[in-house]
Amino acid sequence: MITCSTEVEIEAPIELCFDRARCIELHTQTVWKHTRERAVEGRTAGMIGAGETVTFQARHFLVTQRLTSRIVEYDRPRRFVDEMLSGAFKSMRHEHTFAQLGPHTTLMRDTLVFSAPFGALGWIVERVILRRYMLSFLKYRNRQLKSRIEEEWGNA
Repeated sequence: MITCSTEVEIEAPIELCFDRARCIELHTQTVWKHTRERAVEGRTAGMIGAGETVTFQARHFLVTQRLTSRIVEYDRPRRFVDEMLSGAFKSMRHEHTFAQLGPHTTLMRDTLVFSAPFGALGWIVERVILRRYMLSFLKYRNRQLKSRIEEEWGNA
């Protein structure tokens, strides 16, 4: 099992950061373009909420994949957690937490815990390829999300 964690400070109120982080359209706009990620089932637009599912289809490592997850914990505006129901991983849990640092500054943390299938081979792939790949994916998305949120807040 691998854990990837990132954090970013966003110059915007916690409620805005929380809501934008769970926006399906913004999610697909802030991931790597080459993955062509899109929501295809469940909640496919708007803000995902407690108990809801979403299925994303994307291209990773030249293979089109689907990943379905459900929001299993939800505490607006502090935390939400999604867990994989089906997909390429053996398991995946993604915790999103938000802390107010100042009147208009929010700390957003992502903690992704996952394990690959295929026993010993999956264990090696987790450590050699997937850890770096998934951490890069999260960091890129968070930079994009920060930029979009700060632009939106600045224009409010």
